[in-house]
Amino acid sequence: MNNIDPDIQKIMKECYPYIEEYNPAQKAVIESGYLDNDENYIISIPTASGKTVLGVLAALKVLLKGGKVVYAVPLISLQNEKYKEFKVFEKFGFKVGKHPSRADIAVMVFESFDALTRFSRNVLNEIDLLILDEFHMIGDYSRGPTIECAITRIKEHNPGIRIIALSATLQNMDEMAHWLEAEVVTHDYRPVPLHKEVLCAEEFGTKDKNNMVFKILNDSLNESSQMLTFVSTRRFTESLAQNMSKKISKYIPDGKREIFNNIAEDILDVPRRNNTQPTEVCYKLADCVKNGIAFHHAGLFDKQKEIIEEEFVNGNLLMITATPSLMYGVNLPSKNVVIRDYTRWTDQGQTNIPVFDYEQMSGRAGRPGFDTEGYSYLLAKTYDEAFNLDEYYVHGEIEVTNSKLIDNEDAVLKQIITQVSSGFAKDMDELVDFFNKTFYGFQISHTYNTMSLGFSDESIKYEISSALEYLVQNGIIRITPSGLQTTPLGTLISRNNYEVKTAVKLKDYSTMMGDNFNPGSLIYEISKTHDMPKINTKFRANKDNIKEVLSKNGVFISFVSNNESTAASLLEWINERKEYEIENYLKVYAASTRRASYEASNLVKYFYDICDVLGNYKFLNEIDKLASRLYYGVKEELIPLVVGIKRLGRQRARTLVDTYGDNLGNARIKDLTRIDGIGEKTAENIIKFYENKE
Repeated sequence: MNNIDPDIQKIMKECYPYIEEYNPAQKAVIESGYLDNDENYIISIPTASGKTVLGVLAALKVLLKGGKVVYAVPLISLQNEKYKEFKVFEKFGFKVGKHPSRADIAVMVFESFDALTRFSRNVLNEIDLLILDEFHMIGDYSRGPTIECAITRIKEHNPGIRIIALSATLQNMDEMAHWLEAEVVTHDYRPVPLHKEVLCAEEFGTKDKNNMVFKILNDSLNESSQMLTFVSTRRFTESLAQNMSKKISKYIPDGKREIFNNIAEDILDVPRRNNTQPTEVCYKLADCVKNGIAFHHAGLFDKQKEIIEEEFVNGNLLMITATPSLMYGVNLPSKNVVIRDYTRWTDQGQTNIPVFDYEQMSGRAGRPGFDTEGYSYLLAKTYDEAFNLDEYYVHGEIEVTNSKLIDNEDAVLKQIITQVSSGFAKDMDELVDFFNKTFYGFQISHTYNTMSLGFSDESIKYEISSALEYLVQNGIIRITPSGLQTTPLGTLISRNNYEVKTAVKLKDYSTMMGDNFNPGSLIYEISKTHDMPKINTKFRANKDNIKEVLSKNGVFISFVSNNESTAASLLEWINERKEYEIENYLKVYAASTRRASYEASNLVKYFYDICDVLGNYKFLNEIDKLASRLYYGVKEELIPLVVGIKRLGRQRARTLVDTYGDNLGNARIKDLTRIDGIGEKTAENIIKFYENKE
């Protein structure tokens, strides 16, 4: 196009050779003057319509002038994806990284960008362009307040920055544009046309939705296409995958079986490479994959999820069953999308999914470059239900996107601490001024002005005052003659991403430890926090065994939930149980144990820091040991070995100690290499470790 700088065109041609011409949506944005001016923009076009490319065009304009760009995304998986995509720009001399102090274009998750706006004012002022991917997540309960307040701060402290927001279609786009002081360009172009419909079980002569899923799966197999099926729970992903796997097995072409078997073997190799046997869930997944069906949820090993995603993208799997969380962060388009369940479990119980989420799931249908059409099927049991679903979802309006800042109590507490600890606010008036500039402040002010009530300030003051009282009572903020200040505890909280109530819970626990340190009690305490990823129970958890593990460690309970299963699993982990042993004994999704133990270790280190700033030094050594035990999954006697000898690991460390006992320091290299898994390099490191000890 004539209005694109030739230097930008040259880079785009080399980095994105598959783009022969810009699609109608991209042309509409470019022709709006997007690359000719420095106005803020909200670009709202459908999934797979090339939003990233539009962001890149604006980024190259800045980079060619020697400027800095931040590309912010909500999830680490998206960060890694975009980081890999943008690395190609380094051949043109642009440094790509994950922090703007070390890169020309930095790909950051929302939380890291938020931290940048709090603690790195000098770097903040160097940023010329902020690109916000998945901007519609500003209405998300957990991540929305983070990016909302980060935007507010950067607008305040770097008013010359340009902001480009890439978003799905939202109903109140004009309201957001007003707050962001941005131009809006919307377009309905999709590279693959999408057909959305509701299918009724009664019409197919059945009462079981799974029979309809199988019909679509069989049709997909016959036309060599794929499908994604969304269900409401982790358990349903497994049961549906098993059901479909059995039904489709006799229709699998011979040429496909070898491919499926190889993928199944790769699935089972994941735990084996971690020196543990496959869990019951691993075998269940592998059996399904042998017939081209996979389930995808948080209870799998991370590498197994990567294999499933990669093989599906490569066309080597027929179907994935998943919970709605798969619609975020993973780029998995498919010709057919089936939404079997339109409900999900929340803290308030079972609720219908929003229209917005239905649109996001449906938007996965149709693979650009492979399919000429995409199909989204929402399943109903009866004619009445089908009529209502068609009216509400297929032809209904997306919900208004509202700020969740005040709804999320932790977000309010955290932003107050941030503003005070960073020196941005010294009193109530300055806090109110900041909150007034957020999207929440804009919305509430607009609402009250429309209603001619004129007390938006009083509403915000009330929320801040209540939160401030809580922070003062818990020793996080103090009132001084020179204004509000954070205490050492408050400063520590401001520099971490944990919930404020997690810190308060751990602060209170530190004062009640008494004369004896109980690792089991601390592990249970962190397992009850929202910051601790849960090791979920299966449908039939072994509650007696969970209670037994906890009681042996001085924790006595009457009720078993995911908090208790998490604590019990972590206690088994630090006693050197393997994942499959934990899963078999407790009936939990133990594949997530390593991930959970890593986070638990970080939380225990956080508890160490809390005790340190509070002056509770008595058990710091024991707390430090527990953090290491959780990280490495070992009993206390192995800590020196696994910490001191790089990449030794807990299994080889245990074999060494069981073989040599106290004489390990006298072992020779040739003796050590006889042990399975100990090579010459590792043996040398062991010898050096004991020499240095002496």
